[in-house]
Amino acid sequence: MAWDSLCSQDLLRPKISGASRRAPGSWSSTQTPDLEELRCLSWTRTHPTGHVDEVWPNLYVGDLYIARDKEQLSRMGISHVVDAAAGRFHIDTGPKFYKDLSVDYYGVKAEDNPNFDLSIYFYPVARYIRAALNSPRGKVLVHCAMGISRSATLVLAFLMICEDMSLADAIQTVRLHRRICPNSGFLRQLQELDLQLGRGKGRGAEA
Repeated sequence: MAWDSLCSQDLLRPKISGASRRAPGSWSSTQTPDLEELRCLSWTRTHPTGHVDEVWPNLYVGDLYIARDKEQLSRMGISHVVDAAAGRFHIDTGPKFYKDLSVDYYGVKAEDNPNFDLSIYFYPVARYIRAALNSPRGKVLVHCAMGISRSATLVLAFLMICEDMSLADAIQTVRLHRRICPNSGFLRQLQELDLQLGRGKGRGAEA
């Protein structure tokens, strides 16, 4: 299936009970925070970060250790894996690694570098996550090496694109369950997404 060509119907939100579309907080949903505010917002710790945390119903963010722990993934019932550090020189798992788990794999060869353009993956990955969550018993793990920058950025983009959240709301939602730390370049790319989606204005343009 061509995940990056899913029709708009595939982006419909699943029926998730108890899921709030807005996280509580003092940040304005109509204004994109500047870069320093985003750093403070995302780096604020409310819970210790483990190898994996559920940050949205059936959506998990984790590190390389959980990605390679097939026994734990099986216990968790993970059906889909998004590897945000794919490739031979990063976390080289891939479809063959998970073939005995019947896990669907999506690899993103991303660098945790402020100059890397991760935004080109925002919509394809968001569509993939949405389709996975809409599937029967769908549970998605999004991971990178540490589970705080690349994977967190892709999950934030998903919440903005598919769950109608502003960037500030998305960060607050995830940080309730996991410490995250997208690099400055990824934060700028999320700012631009916030503005494109019409949820922010003004201050998000700061370099």
